[in-house]
Amino acid sequence: MATAVLLLTATAVGCGIGPTGSLDAGAPASGVPRPGTESRSVRLYFAGPYGIQSVPRPTDRPLSPQHALDLLQKGPTPAERQRGLINQVPPMGGQLTASATIDAVDVFVPASVSDGDLDVTAVSQIACTAAYAQVPGTKGPAQIDIRIHENRVRSANPWTVRCGSNNNAVPVTS
Repeated sequence: MATAVLLLTATAVGCGIGPTGSLDAGAPASGVPRPGTESRSVRLYFAGPYGIQSVPRPTDRPLSPQHALDLLQKGPTPAERQRGLINQVPPMGGQLTASATIDAVDVFVPASVSDGDLDVTAVSQIACTAAYAQVPGTKGPAQIDIRIHENRVRSANPWTVRCGSNNNAVPVTS
């Protein structure tokens, strides 16, 4: 009997696992919400240390691309900034406007994409935020055409992009 206890004690001590305390591993797990507690959200896209990242923001209703872009221009919350997220969309003083049509969004910017006034990260943030807002039609967000019109002028040849799988604006070629 004493040999069995000694053998069990030696086995437990010699397993190579030392004692540990609690470890910080991020936010608590979340599961399926209880029925009746679902909430709506809109996705905003900010630049971060690992590329452009989607951030859900709770809303009381689906938001149009214009409303989503208005939220984007306000920038990340303090908690999002602590996660390293920043806004590369320059202040536009209410001059960034969007109107949705079937499976597309026309975005009017007071800058020139071709001259570099609006960099590719900002275009990606705008395109993905607009694509994931409420756009009429049957296409999913990755298939929504985002037509960027420079200098707030409707162009016959806007920059047409889509939100790619890595949250970057991808040019649409005919």
